[in-house]
Amino acid sequence: MSDEIFHEVDEDLRNERMRRLWSQFGPWIIGAAVVIVLIVAGNEAWRWWQSSQQNASAEQFVAALDQVEEGNYDEGIAALNEIEANGAGNYPALASFREAAALAQQGKIDEAVAAYDAIATSQGDQRLRELSSLFAAYLLVDGGDPLAVSQRVGDLQVDGHPLRNAAREALGLTYYQAGQFAEALNQFEAVANDPAAPRNLAQRVGLYLAQLESQGVAEEAAPAAEEAAPAETEAAPSE
Repeated sequence: MSDEIFHEVDEDLRNERMRRLWSQFGPWIIGAAVVIVLIVAGNEAWRWWQSSQQNASAEQFVAALDQVEEGNYDEGIAALNEIEANGAGNYPALASFREAAALAQQGKIDEAVAAYDAIATSQGDQRLRELSSLFAAYLLVDGGDPLAVSQRVGDLQVDGHPLRNAAREALGLTYYQAGQFAEALNQFEAVANDPAAPRNLAQRVGLYLAQLESQGVAEEAAPAAEEAAPAETEAAPSE
């Protein structure tokens, strides 16, 4: 009997201790639980909002593309500008590239180059910066200004860079346009000798090289290289 009494008293004491602990810490525990629930709910709401925003930007982007493809450049570019300013996800970057391309389609080469240059200076992603510089370089080919093209793609020509051969093509075409055929030949041969060059690019370069050969550029470059080799040998110190 006494054991039962002690057991009941002990149970009452534990219950009283729990009530005191709960009265002291219960509000904090409930508050923490509410915060966790709010965080989870907020996170889900944020994901939903992002998804809805991106969906809205996607619809705006497609509508802008339709305007451009139909030749309504002013309306299309205005819509693209709106996406650049207020779009979600990757759509602002896509819109900026498409706007530059739309300017080029209209023959506004200087404005298109400026648009690509603006992307190259403002875009956070390095690959997108490099890609925009490459597009600007291709637009500058007809101008025959190797310096302007080299300023944009010169750093891309290093071995191992994924855009190296496209950069070499752009610079080679610019040299050709400028009448600097030996320099153009060097750029095209660098592409032809690169086993990693894309097949379609290698095929184009083959045509460029055939054109240079028909002009006698390859034959002129070979004797020059042969003359340079003995000169280097004579300049080398004897051992």
